[in-house]
Amino acid sequence: MKIGNPADKPSAAPVGGRTAASGEAGKPAAPGAAATPPPAEASTTVALSSQATQLLEGSRQVSGDFDAEKVERIAQAISDGKFEINAPAIADKLLANAREVLGKSQH
Repeated sequence: MKIGNPADKPSAAPVGGRTAASGEAGKPAAPGAAATPPPAEASTTVALSSQATQLLEGSRQVSGDFDAEKVERIAQAISDGKFEINAPAIADKLLANAREVLGKSQH
């Protein structure tokens, strides 16, 4: 992917046709002069759908349940090489979670 102006497309014209720092259209800016762009105005309004708003609010609800002791036990088991992964249980939970999410999105 190329970034920038491709050779086959013209570069964008300055806003309001101003190329000089003094604001005179059509005249090149003096060497070392900085062009001052006009203040930006909002050109687009963004609105979230009700579903997007619900998803956003749901992601902000963080459970306060945190078991530091359990985390420490798991970290120690991993360090000792004794942590066992139960792949069928993980797969079952992933599928249940996917079913729940798909069920909610279809309403």
